[in-house]
Amino acid sequence: MVEPLVHPPKAVPGDKVAVVSPSFAAPSVGPRVHEQAMRRLTELTGLVPVEYPTTRAAGSSPEARAADLDAAFGDPEIRAVLATVGGEDLITVVPHLDPALVRADPKPFLGYSDCTNLLSWLWTHGVAGFYGGSTQVHLGAGPAVDDVHARSLRAALLTGGTLEVTEPGESEDFGRPWDDPAALTEHGDREPTEAWTWAGPARSVTGRTWGGCVEVLQWLLTAGRFPTDPAVLAGGVLLLETSEELVPARELGWVLRSLGERGLLEAVDAVVVARPPASSPDVRRGREERAAHRAEQRDTALAVLGRYNPGAVVVVGVPFGHTRPQWVLPYGGLVTVDGATRTMRADYS
Repeated sequence: MVEPLVHPPKAVPGDKVAVVSPSFAAPSVGPRVHEQAMRRLTELTGLVPVEYPTTRAAGSSPEARAADLDAAFGDPEIRAVLATVGGEDLITVVPHLDPALVRADPKPFLGYSDCTNLLSWLWTHGVAGFYGGSTQVHLGAGPAVDDVHARSLRAALLTGGTLEVTEPGESEDFGRPWDDPAALTEHGDREPTEAWTWAGPARSVTGRTWGGCVEVLQWLLTAGRFPTDPAVLAGGVLLLETSEELVPARELGWVLRSLGERGLLEAVDAVVVARPPASSPDVRRGREERAAHRAEQRDTALAVLGRYNPGAVVVVGVPFGHTRPQWVLPYGGLVTVDGATRTMRADYS
């Protein structure tokens, strides 16, 4: 039997929540976007954001960022911890964290991308979190907070309950540069989304989630920071998404193949693959090129998953991870992937 995870209690309006930069300090680049995010966080939730020495400090050491995380997890007045953004070196922060603090007073952590490092670390220490919720990207930027993000964020932090994960019908790969005043009032370039692709048997699976950004999962497994027995994922739901690094389909296939050889794909009963970004500020692509990138990733994921676990229910194209609008999803909590009705529900308990 897989041991249940602790689901931290919800905050209530007026509570304090930590806003940290465990990897890259995005507020140092876009302070006005960050300040708008803090205002919107309070308007949306009634919660009071608390910053730490490294929240706005670019180039902070792993030890300093770990000290801020420990301070947040150890402070009884702090009732949740939110990341400003991801990055690429949180893997160097995790060894400096004190697991006794998170076990003594469990509180939800929200983040994605490089924050996969921290979410998986919490998962292995028995505490569930939430995948999604960059304050800099999804709260501070643009003319308003997207509805699906606002609803799932409130459910994660305050209300709990079960929500159907739906398709908002539009998506952007990236927004305006944070140092551009337009970032405060304009979306990035949005386009209509494709229908989700379903594969596997027409059955419903409800299971505990694990996973995250594919590139970071590769780092975690290389560093030996995951249990050796794949059975810890038995009956679970695997979350997979790729970053703005625009991983080629062939490379995605190699990583998924490695997960399959490790036994992780066979262990789960369902897999949820995100709609991937297909362009970035550094790599601009036309509509047809973007569609081709997404299709190649989809087809590669389906082929590898079908080889290692043809009995899994699989859905591709779900709006979480590196996309906006973004759903915040349970990490270690329950998600239902229904191949019969072709619907998905998330439990935010």
